[in-house]
Amino acid sequence: MAIENSYKIRTKNRNLFLRVSKGHFMKSNGHMNYYIDVTMQKCRLSEARAVAEELVSHCDSNMIIDTILCLDETQVIATCMSEKLTSSGFMNLNANKTIYILTPEKISAGRFIFRDESVPMIAGKNVLILTSSVATGRTTSVAMDAVKYYGGTVSGLASIYSAVNECCGVPVYSVFDANDLDGYYCVPPHECPLCKEGKNIDGVVTSYGFSGNNA
Repeated sequence: MAIENSYKIRTKNRNLFLRVSKGHFMKSNGHMNYYIDVTMQKCRLSEARAVAEELVSHCDSNMIIDTILCLDETQVIATCMSEKLTSSGFMNLNANKTIYILTPEKISAGRFIFRDESVPMIAGKNVLILTSSVATGRTTSVAMDAVKYYGGTVSGLASIYSAVNECCGVPVYSVFDANDLDGYYCVPPHECPLCKEGKNIDGVVTSYGFSGNNA
């Protein structure tokens, strides 16, 4: 379904831009006035590589990264990041001097777990958490708790878009931020200005994308 009021926020890199739509959108943790479409950044190699290069350029050169934990289907970006990180001389403590790319399993109540085969990629490792967007930081903080529970250390947070500068005291490295979206908010339904104005929901947003009311 085509979404109205859509446009692109461009950068000097022709493969690096943000697709956004202004409206009234609902997700699991609140209502938003923007839908941020990162589907192509996650699925198209040229765009994923551009995002990865930009994120790596923002990362602290002293950061140690053994594992990239992928939220929101960001594995392609993570693969591009791992190649850039290893070639740029970022430290990791793995015996084979490579970076693990891992996706957590989501269970009830929105919690994350790791199966026995995956635990060694977390326990004792420095983990960079990668997600498509950070609105309130709730999901990211849950992922951080999972990393710590399984014996890992969160070395950083990276995202295509972030409305916050840090989460639980850890800086968020992002390509785009709240300064790029005028008046962006993600708030509980009872605090939503558009709900108070009586405006209908344009659609539901999940990590898989957008579903309109007439889908």
